[in-house]
Amino acid sequence: MKANHVKSNSSEKAWRLPGGGASLSEVHRTIAVPAGLSFWRKMLAFSGPGYLVAVGYMDPGNWQTDLAGGSAFGYRLLSVVLLSNLMAILLQSLCAKLGIVTGRDLAQACRDHYSRPVSVVLWLLCEVAICACDLAEVIGSAIALNLLFKIPLVWGVCITALDVLAVMYLQNKGFRYIEALVVTLILTIGGCFMAEIIFSKPNLAEVLGGFVPRFEIIQNTEMLYVAIGILGATVMPHNLYLHSSIVQTRKYQQNDAGKAEAIKFATIDSTVALMFALFINAAILVVSAATFYTRGQHDIAEIQDAYKLLSGTLAVPVASALFAVALLASGQNSTLTGTLAGQIVMEGFLNIRLRPWLRRLITRLIAIVPAVICTALYGEHGTAKLLLLSQVILSMQLSFAVIPLLTFTGDRAKMGQFVNPTWVKVLAWITAGIIVLLNVKFLMDFVGITGWIMRLVR
Repeated sequence: MKANHVKSNSSEKAWRLPGGGASLSEVHRTIAVPAGLSFWRKMLAFSGPGYLVAVGYMDPGNWQTDLAGGSAFGYRLLSVVLLSNLMAILLQSLCAKLGIVTGRDLAQACRDHYSRPVSVVLWLLCEVAICACDLAEVIGSAIALNLLFKIPLVWGVCITALDVLAVMYLQNKGFRYIEALVVTLILTIGGCFMAEIIFSKPNLAEVLGGFVPRFEIIQNTEMLYVAIGILGATVMPHNLYLHSSIVQTRKYQQNDAGKAEAIKFATIDSTVALMFALFINAAILVVSAATFYTRGQHDIAEIQDAYKLLSGTLAVPVASALFAVALLASGQNSTLTGTLAGQIVMEGFLNIRLRPWLRRLITRLIAIVPAVICTALYGEHGTAKLLLLSQVILSMQLSFAVIPLLTFTGDRAKMGQFVNPTWVKVLAWITAGIIVLLNVKFLMDFVGITGWIMRLVR
């Protein structure tokens, strides 16, 4: 034990600042993992954080790109959905490792490593990203409320803001209640899309063939653009901050053996959870391909279009309602985890301690006010553009979260024996490079730089 204490002290010297308070202090290490449990019971004790993270990989921003990809190109972009999910599994496992080994979430690690001005800039960029992500999430929920109950979009956005009350209530009762609610909503989404798949009757052979990578994706400019959108909408910056924090809700032995075991089970948890996200994203694309592409309806530009056409096209009256229920569950799930991420980012970067209710109210308002303004200005017909804009903003911020994560987990002085091995470093930096380059390409296309360069070349 003494040797482990010495190692811990030596790793602390690698940081510019000493570690501050615990991440999410009100739930930090509140879920005990007793020694001597069987493998399966221990895995159950560690399970939960991965599902909160998986929520970000099935939010309404992903729906937009998956619907577009399936309706325009059939099942051919399923390989891109699979590749993006594998990238997410790798990056999220590194987030869990960072939180478990260092006792810091990613925001705290940035604060303790970089200078104050750099930390403030990173915080501001992250707040912009959270606002953009929340924009997609609350608009998705508002669209679902509008489709199901004819509630105007602006009022729908305001209603979704009430999720902060749910977070406050459930977190006071215990973090397990938040995890249970999130898992319930994920199962609701999965159940709805399982039914949609049965209704749409996709060609199984073509679905399996879609998971095989095709060179055609790179050759076809339009297909590449949608593929970049799918990849760009996958890894969310706030998920990296969120995961590195919530893995610390588990109370395990604070020695090398305990940390190694925690890393193993946290990685299993996030991998299994992200496979659910893979199923749901793939299901959205499959339903879109089987329903719209096979019937020649290749231009499904907005979520509302898919809702209006589903029941009529499939001749199943309940299909559209299930689609809207799944969208509502997705949006509400995402806003719940977004509220937690906002709290983690503000506390971690600024090292401030406020009353829990005030802290969550501030972080929620930072995210919700821009969403209300944008929805009021653009209205129903601008939602697709707003969802696209949110993904562009996220793409701009992503590298400012991914690069610090890989830097910290690849630093032996900070991580000790848990430093990333060489093969993980290489794979992680290749993954980060692909994601960042594709997001830069996506951004250049959005602002028109790519078209300008192409005109100069010609």
